[in-house]
This record gives sequence, C-alpha cells and structure tokens, in this order.
Amino acid sequence: MSYEPPTPPANLPTEIVNTLNESDPERLRDIATYAEALAEHKEREARLEESADQEEVEERPDDLPDDVPTKAMITIKEINNNRYYYWQWREGEKVRSQYKGPVSPDE
Repeated sequence: MSYEPPTPPANLPTEIVNTLNESDPERLRDIATYAEALAEHKEREARLEESADQEEVEERPDDLPDDVPTKAMITIKEINNNRYYYWQWREGEKVRSQYKGPVSPDE
C-alpha cells in the first residue's frame, strides 16, 4: 500500500475533492457506501425509465402477481449479505418494489 494519498478523478469537482480530503476515515466510508447505493439507485431508475419507454407490449410472465404491472422488471437487492429478487416498476415519480423470492445460491 502506498504512503501517498490517491489521486482524485479528473472529472470530480474541486469542492467535492476538498470536502473528501477534510473528512475522517469513518465519514469517508459512510460517503462511499452512500455513493454506491445512490449509483445503483440511479442506474435502476434509468433502466426502469428505458423499459417504460419501450412501446413493445410483452406477454405477462406466469409468475407475475396480479397487483404488479406488466411493465415491472426484476431486480436483485442484497440485504444482510443475502440476495433477493424484487419486481420493480415506476408509478409516476415513484419507484415501487414487491418481493419475489430469494436468489438461489447457484445463480
């Protein structure tokens, strides 16, 4: 491990770099956890938006519950080191989720 501090990405705003440089290790870990979760959320939002824009009407999957819209897609969430499938869809500005089941260990 190097004794030199890491070089920040060139596209990171100076204000953010300065704030990070002034933060203690615990806060940096909290920021990293939040940033990773936020990135996943935004990627999921983009996927949901993209799937909502598709004009193709797909057949309703056999395992889709009656109260889940056809446009729903399956996402995987990790909770306490366990992975679970969730149906996820957009209702206006909100993203809704419904539990589907655990991810099998061989997947």
